[in-house]
Amino acid sequence: MVETGKFIQIQYAGTYDSGEIFDSNIGLDPLEFQVGSESIINGLDQGVIGMNIDDEKDITVKPEEGYGDYNDAFVLTVPLAEMRANFDPEPGMVISIQMENGSLIPARITEVGEENVLLDLNHPLAGKTLHFKVKILAINNEPQLDSSCRSCSDDSCGHDNCCS
Repeated sequence: MVETGKFIQIQYAGTYDSGEIFDSNIGLDPLEFQVGSESIINGLDQGVIGMNIDDEKDITVKPEEGYGDYNDAFVLTVPLAEMRANFDPEPGMVISIQMENGSLIPARITEVGEENVLLDLNHPLAGKTLHFKVKILAINNEPQLDSSCRSCSDDSCGHDNCCS
């Protein structure tokens, strides 16, 4: 049975309220994580507790248990000239912003005006209620899959196409 500290492998499909799929690993490798390790959103992490191998469950995750509420304070206005010094910004582009502590965070360009550019630092799923259809594939005391591919976004783990 799934409990805190166990490593589980799941198959899932994540949808918005509208039913549109935003993420899925169906037909791909399972997602493996340690329950309670804060490696995935809390609502999904807590939602699998008590499940057994081959159990299927629909889990609804409210914003406060997912990616948080949408925060207008995370929308920044940057002078267009400052952006054009480095590149030609276009709505929909995702760029990296370096924080004071040196970490990089993604920012989505939402608007390019005559003088300013709007950058949205909110997570794309912030403020959204998410629905996950989950199936438990394995429950273990130790990880079974190559964990170096768990969170890469650019194949930097060295494995071909693990992030596609």
